[in-house]
Amino acid sequence: MYSLNESELSILLVEPSSVQLKIIMRELRQAGVNKIDGVHDGAQAIVAMQKYPPDLVISAMYLPDMTATELLSSIRRLDNLENTHFMLISSESNIEALEPLRQSGVVAILPKPFDHANLQRAIRTTLQHIDPTEIELQNYEVEQLEVLLVDDSLVSRNHLFRVFQNMGINQIHQAENGIEAIEMLKQQSFDLVVTDLNMPKMDGQALVEHIRSEMGNTFVPILVVTSEQNQTRLGQVEQAGVSAILDKPFEPESIREILYRVLDEQS
Repeated sequence: MYSLNESELSILLVEPSSVQLKIIMRELRQAGVNKIDGVHDGAQAIVAMQKYPPDLVISAMYLPDMTATELLSSIRRLDNLENTHFMLISSESNIEALEPLRQSGVVAILPKPFDHANLQRAIRTTLQHIDPTEIELQNYEVEQLEVLLVDDSLVSRNHLFRVFQNMGINQIHQAENGIEAIEMLKQQSFDLVVTDLNMPKMDGQALVEHIRSEMGNTFVPILVVTSEQNQTRLGQVEQAGVSAILDKPFEPESIREILYRVLDEQS
């Protein structure tokens, strides 16, 4: 079966510094990428993308005319570009500044200076998003799996929806928070619940506790996908009865490995 590789990947690099632009281009070429265009600000990036849509946009956080968050938001509003893959390379470490990008389904967030191995891993992740393979499970018919996605961010839900759909999973239901999810769980059974952690009305931890304790459902696998960095909080979520916790941004292969474990090995 034909598979896309690094040499066929087209990348638009958005970097205000000419020096950094050359450095990152060199690193990308060393990673096997040949099709690279470079621009210095967000407006130039949008014009270039509309003319020649890339497979991946790699951007600095702070551009002369906008931030990477604003650039990604603008891209998501364009009909022919809303599914464009996006990667951030930045020295920004503020959790609040990075949170909108994590929630928007970026393929990777790399620090400056970045490790070449991490760049190669991010490129492979992009290829997994672009050219996915369906998952095969021993104990389930994948196309009949009933999955419930719970996240207050529509952008994040759409990203997860595409990831699961690309794996061959078609029965995907969505809820904006834990309260909506509970009502749906009362109406039908699901083979897998995938939830964000930080949500209004009822967060992911409260949802897990309600499913396990109040509803007495100890068997449905629950996957928490979150950008939460507080280890104490994450420990509390683990104790609540989750099957696995996955960081945002995540690699599709990580989802695949978790599904094998929680759906096949526990059956």
